[in-house]
Amino acid sequence: MDRVTEESTTVTIIGAGPAGLVLANLLAAAGIACTVVERSSRVHVEQRARAGFLAANTVRVLTGAGLADGLLKHGRRHDTCAFRTASGEFELAYGGLGRGEVHTVYPQQDLVRDLVAAFLDRGGDLRFETAAVAVDGLGTDRPAVTTRGPDGALRRLSGRFVAGCDGRHGIARTAVPAGAVRRYRRDHGVSWLALLAAAPQSMAAVAYGVHPDGFAGHMARTPDVTRYYLQCPRGDDPAAWTDDRIWTALGARLRADRHGPLHRGAILERRVVDMGSDVLDPIQYGRLFLVGDAASLISPSAAKGANLAVMEAELLAAALTALLDGGDERPLARYSADCLPRIWRAQEFSHWMINLLHGPAGDGEEAVFLRALQQARLESLQTSRRHQDHFAENYVGI
Repeated sequence: MDRVTEESTTVTIIGAGPAGLVLANLLAAAGIACTVVERSSRVHVEQRARAGFLAANTVRVLTGAGLADGLLKHGRRHDTCAFRTASGEFELAYGGLGRGEVHTVYPQQDLVRDLVAAFLDRGGDLRFETAAVAVDGLGTDRPAVTTRGPDGALRRLSGRFVAGCDGRHGIARTAVPAGAVRRYRRDHGVSWLALLAAAPQSMAAVAYGVHPDGFAGHMARTPDVTRYYLQCPRGDDPAAWTDDRIWTALGARLRADRHGPLHRGAILERRVVDMGSDVLDPIQYGRLFLVGDAASLISPSAAKGANLAVMEAELLAAALTALLDGGDERPLARYSADCLPRIWRAQEFSHWMINLLHGPAGDGEEAVFLRALQQARLESLQTSRRHQDHFAENYVGI
């Protein structure tokens, strides 16, 4: 039987993505001891390309915590999105609508790199290549996480609280007894080929292409790399999509013949994303609190995932600080109640976006009817100021 070394901390954080790292930095700034365990290597975590659109609330949280030097220096303001359909193109300058909020484009891997450096500069305990293999004692006042490090050694970290920031497939979710939580799920029946291209952006705005062949999306990342999406059949092999096939489909669906050619480059990443959503309720059990994708999975159609994670990390850090520093248990008790209404609002808008961007194929009566509804939504968004204000508030807001 393997020997297990016993260790102590105050808060054990599972996962070193944006959720875990923001939480860790906020706790460290409050003087609360925490240990972060991450199964992947530091190189992998700091190079993993994911979301890049930061909402105004996320920028506020990071700036207030002194974690925004990189994004304030290198991030780019984004305040316009464009829709391309058979009827033409229209742009929506959402930065001048609703609450006047904008996105900041800053690649997630750069943000993670900043957050790792900040936590380590604070003397934080961050353990890469360390997998959480068991969580126990959640109903006691000393929950524990057993980990296996890169040397194969087992360590049992016991503390006062555990924060599960390890995603939808992480151990934190499975540690919650089945009868203690309700899971809401939705398979949207849509798949995207997620792409990173070594090419500068082809237009200033985020562009959404609505086309009979399927959806296509263009999102800026850095001056030399652009994120694209292509709707594809469920179960497609990403390797079957050659660079030439990808650029041909992108050009057709974004109607490059009418609006100008795309800047081409090598495809750096291609993977299929099945569009699904789920929410756990509650997102806490005993001394375990779920954050980010561990609490709720949201489709990438409205760039909400990382921004929800930061919102939840801020609320949880404040609640833990209120208890550990001031003895106030109330904020921690209502963590789920404070987060879930915002999660559901983001889910509703994401679901609306999916229906806006994806029309069913075929010539049957229902398919034709649904495509007509889709066109009506797009026309309303183009012409109705009230609709535009509602879109802007939800597009950027959390």
